[in-house]
Amino acid sequence: MTNKLITTILIIMSIAISFLIYYVVAIIHKGGPIMIPIILCSIFGFAISIEKRWQLHKAKIDTEKFLKGILDTIQRLKIKEAIEMCQSVQSPVSRILKAGIMKYNQPKEEIREAMEDASLYEIPKLEKNLTVLATIAHISPLLGLLGTVTGLVRCFQTIQEKTSMFTPINPADLAGGIWEALITTVGGLMVAIPIFVIYNYLVSRVNSFILEMERSATELVNFLSERRVAP
Repeated sequence: MTNKLITTILIIMSIAISFLIYYVVAIIHKGGPIMIPIILCSIFGFAISIEKRWQLHKAKIDTEKFLKGILDTIQRLKIKEAIEMCQSVQSPVSRILKAGIMKYNQPKEEIREAMEDASLYEIPKLEKNLTVLATIAHISPLLGLLGTVTGLVRCFQTIQEKTSMFTPINPADLAGGIWEALITTVGGLMVAIPIFVIYNYLVSRVNSFILEMERSATELVNFLSERRVAP
């Protein structure tokens, strides 16, 4: 019974996917060649969104708890253990704190400079591909607008051809251009709107990461400068 149910579900899914592919191909055909870059924008945009979301998810840690453990370890004069704690956690915050701890017996300025240098390496990794995402969100509606213009050009071209041959113009003669104009506009907006929302969400996540990094670095600098730890 279970095998029959699974087989039935697979058949239904196959039929649904077939109809979906047919519908998408039909939409692309009616939308004209401009639909190709719009679809490519959607593929690249959502792929980058998933990749960035996974990257930020892996980098997320309980910063307050982690920093408290680092400071407690340093207070017990276990500098090597504190460095090993930072190495065991794959996060921008841990790598920046590690850079500061390795300068624990240096002046406050050198500790801060070491962590600033580390942040110059970590922040671009967090912001990687965000500009690409923003570009996709901006150009998708422009591609839709371009498709609208080309669709209207087709309509007027058809009108000119029919008029020059003294042939009556039917609504069906203009349908192709109108389809292209409307579908490309809808396609561009359907790509741009969710991508723009995702972009703003990812930017806010990156900014929160940067804020945590700055706050943790400041607390570590103040802690080490107030308490010079002996090696």
